[in-house]
Amino acid sequence: MELTPLTAISPIDGRYRKHIQQLADYFSEYALMKYRFFIEIEYLLFLEKKGFFKLSKKTIQQLKKISISFGTEDAQEIKQIEFTTNHDVKAVEYFLKNELKNSGGKDAKEWVHFGLTSQDINNTAVPLLWKHAIEYEYLPALLNLTSQLKQLAKAWKNIPMLAHTHGQPASPTKLGKEIMVFAERIDAQIEQFINIPFSAKFGGATGNFNAHYAAFPKVNWIKFGNEFVKHLGLHRQQFTTQIEHYDNLAAHFDCLKRINNILIDLCRDVWTYISMEYFKQKTKKEEVGSSAMPHKVNPIDFENAEGNLGFANAIFEHLSAKLPVSRLQRDLTDSTVIRNIGVPFAHTLIAFRSIEKGLGKLVVNQPKIHDDLENNWAVVSEAIQTILRRENYPKPYEALKELTRGNDHISKKVIHQFIDSLKIDDKIRKELKKISPHNYTGKFPAI
Repeated sequence: MELTPLTAISPIDGRYRKHIQQLADYFSEYALMKYRFFIEIEYLLFLEKKGFFKLSKKTIQQLKKISISFGTEDAQEIKQIEFTTNHDVKAVEYFLKNELKNSGGKDAKEWVHFGLTSQDINNTAVPLLWKHAIEYEYLPALLNLTSQLKQLAKAWKNIPMLAHTHGQPASPTKLGKEIMVFAERIDAQIEQFINIPFSAKFGGATGNFNAHYAAFPKVNWIKFGNEFVKHLGLHRQQFTTQIEHYDNLAAHFDCLKRINNILIDLCRDVWTYISMEYFKQKTKKEEVGSSAMPHKVNPIDFENAEGNLGFANAIFEHLSAKLPVSRLQRDLTDSTVIRNIGVPFAHTLIAFRSIEKGLGKLVVNQPKIHDDLENNWAVVSEAIQTILRRENYPKPYEALKELTRGNDHISKKVIHQFIDSLKIDDKIRKELKKISPHNYTGKFPAI
């Protein structure tokens, strides 16, 4: 059966393909070949630059042009070579040697992949494609989502709302501030994330440049390796086995997972506010909310996002737990696992899109929010007992507890009758009567 969005096994290559198809430039088999090919060419040109051999300017320009124009036809040619070699990186090496020959550099063919093991290519190609995916796809998408949250927080900053702790009415807050909680949490995680290096392993078969030093014992290959990896925009790990230790990549996954958890928290809160009718949702005439109940407008965007974020986190969890663990100097389990890093990445971006769509549908139901505040005058008891403490009134907490706890009929009238019964100055009495669920919202930094 031909592979199409309808026949794909994974929904990220099927149902959701149109939303994340750009990720093929980073996480597909083609993309891995493209990045491997780029690393091989950059390494060859770096050797040439350091004087190990000479290439004509024409050949150098041609190699750079090939690197930039690398496409799916080139990847298919590498795949054909792999059918013979049964080794994916060696196939890239042979493909480059053919291109070098065609570009007038046949005398330099044996400098291709000089002294390297496959993981010197893989463990620079994967960190580089990961870096580009983060910088060009993930961070812009997350920053856009955070910006949307901040805009909503600003628009709703003056709307008082009943808070709920343990599912029970609690000291009132402002709707905008509650949205800003999530924006601040995400900002803090972004700050942590951008300080984690994108690390590469580049040091020969077991990390010691053995073959390099055997061929050129007087060359400082450690310095060479550091300069080359820095040239790629990556950080070279100094002590490695045959593979990189993946600790920084695991830290990336853990940070992405924390951000996803924050967004799951957001989705559940907004879902709950919708169920409480604090939010209504914009509708489209043609859309169907339920196959059986015509009246329903389900919060499907937040449910979709929560599902995708949870699935992404399950894979991120395995990636961060598995990749840093390898038997002795190398086993192949990392190679199998790391090919899947695009899967949780894709589900995460699908979730971002769903959240943005859901947030765009929200309409604040201010009458419902107002009514909930008006029906919960008991929440001002905290303010009253605190002011009475200030005035050294005897046992104010206990007095308010006796009045309000377990009493479902605490109204403005009941509160004011209680205030009138207190033996306090009229000035304090007036101060207490000014407090209502609508204005007892505290202070928070400017949004």
